[in-house]
Amino acid sequence: MDGPPPLAPAAVARSVRVRHPGATAWTPDEVDVDVAPGEVLLILGPSGCGKSTFALTFNGLVPHAVPAEFAGTMTVGGVSTREASVAELSERVAMVFQDPEAQLVTRTVLDEVCFGPENRLVPAAEVEARAEAALRAVGLWDRRDENPDILSGGGKQRLAIACALALGSPLLVLDEPTSSLDPAGAEEVYRLLGELTAPGSTRSVVLVEHDLDLALGIVDTVLVLDGAGRPFASGPVREVLRARAEDLEALGVWLPTPTTAALRMRRAGIPLDPLPLTAGELAAALADPDVDGAGEPAGAGGSEVAGGGGAWAEVCAETPGDRGGAEGPSGAGPGRDAEVRPAISVTGLTVKRGGRRILNEVSLRVPRGDFLAVVGPNGAGKSTLVQSLAGVLRVPRGTVEVLGLEPARASASALRETIGFVFQNPEHQFVAHTVQDELALALGLRQRRLPEAQVTAGVDGMLTLLDLHAHRSSHPFRLSGGQKRRLSVGTALIEGAPVLVLDEPTSGQDRARAADLLELLAALNATGTTVIVVTHDLGLIGQYARHVAILDEGRVVALDETARILGDRALLEAHALRQPPLVRALAGPSIPVELRGLTRLADLPGLR
Repeated sequence: MDGPPPLAPAAVARSVRVRHPGATAWTPDEVDVDVAPGEVLLILGPSGCGKSTFALTFNGLVPHAVPAEFAGTMTVGGVSTREASVAELSERVAMVFQDPEAQLVTRTVLDEVCFGPENRLVPAAEVEARAEAALRAVGLWDRRDENPDILSGGGKQRLAIACALALGSPLLVLDEPTSSLDPAGAEEVYRLLGELTAPGSTRSVVLVEHDLDLALGIVDTVLVLDGAGRPFASGPVREVLRARAEDLEALGVWLPTPTTAALRMRRAGIPLDPLPLTAGELAAALADPDVDGAGEPAGAGGSEVAGGGGAWAEVCAETPGDRGGAEGPSGAGPGRDAEVRPAISVTGLTVKRGGRRILNEVSLRVPRGDFLAVVGPNGAGKSTLVQSLAGVLRVPRGTVEVLGLEPARASASALRETIGFVFQNPEHQFVAHTVQDELALALGLRQRRLPEAQVTAGVDGMLTLLDLHAHRSSHPFRLSGGQKRRLSVGTALIEGAPVLVLDEPTSGQDRARAADLLELLAALNATGTTVIVVTHDLGLIGQYARHVAILDEGRVVALDETARILGDRALLEAHALRQPPLVRALAGPSIPVELRGLTRLADLPGLR
């Protein structure tokens, strides 16, 4: 007896091309893809290749709402996105934007989640049931009566995901859905997505994501775009990542952290085959007695493996350098002397918003020349703290001092010369109509009435550094998410301030651009610049930060060297944080002693 007829594809793209106003290139360019019912498709590619633009073609915002030239065909649930309206397509596809604030419109969290189903005339009782289920799933049910404006960046991202879930559409498109979430929250989102797409489900997901360590557990297939937005690779995700790992690394896209680590060790002569994709696979591969290069069993209990016989001792002996992990790549730079007056001093800082205490008697001293990462769960007060340091928020007198300056009461020129600041949302700091004018304004060159040639030289240097030369005449708001982030970082760097404070500077960046930005920060730090970075990416801070402060419920609950913080699994998990995959993989007793406890890719064999 014949079974049921096969289900129609959730979405089909054929020769899809998009060209934005004023652009000469199409990004994406000639993309073909089929999304089957129940399939999770991951879209990868370097920053600016058109991933987010391609995502917007699924719900018809391209070409109906976003001013752009659209070629090719996209059908969702059998309906052409060119012919159907955005409203009609909303019955078939729900979307979470890269910037969650772009889709929040009401005055309470509950109303926001109800808004979509209500507009689709879903019965009231079902609207309420969907809203409660979605808000509970993302941990916001207890805040349902609050204004979305007072949520943290991660809170807004959770809310946007809840709104998409409440629509109940058969296709869910998510653009960087965890970029602002703490590790525990990101873990929960992927657990939820895994449940929605479990075997037997017909719910499909199209996912633009950089955090492959989490996404890999639910993804079925991958589509990789190159720097020009053209298809580069596609197929089952594990097959593509293993077979094309070196090509993808050269392209500059993110790989799972264990895969990146394994590629480095392969080049040092350590036989890791097949390439591990998860922390567990990397740990198992390193614990294999044949991996020591001798091809003989290591003996009972792993004692000889722990001793690092054969290849391990030889390879690690050839990669000298500091293995402490806390100092970062800048080595023994300035700012170690505890007696030196600190760059930043915070004393008893309390900040209230909407009747809630965001910061509660925070005290903190940051030595000159330090590289400090501020981490913690969503809503802990991280952005509020760095905004207080940068003078964006007015705080009580005597609570914040930066190099002898009270930021909230300093003049704009004094602030600009002392502190370079990057907002969590880069669009919050753009005021000019072109990229080059944004940088010129940040540098203050035009206000100083310097010669035009000097203005051009200063801006050109930063455009080259940021890889934004091709976009110098573009409006900042028309850049991709990653390009906006690079521009916002450039506006902070261009003045050459002795203190840099950056809120999620690598969010939305491809691997190559994120590494470039952090290497630049490390280089500045090595020459004496004090750097403070807010981030949810503990893997990245393990590579660069000298110290880590954990903020939770408005208080600094821990402050220590990076390696000590990352090595304390219980401490991290108590505050919604997680050990990075590399740290987890290298923590076990069966790991060769030369590798055990390392926190930085830079300390692995094959990198020096």
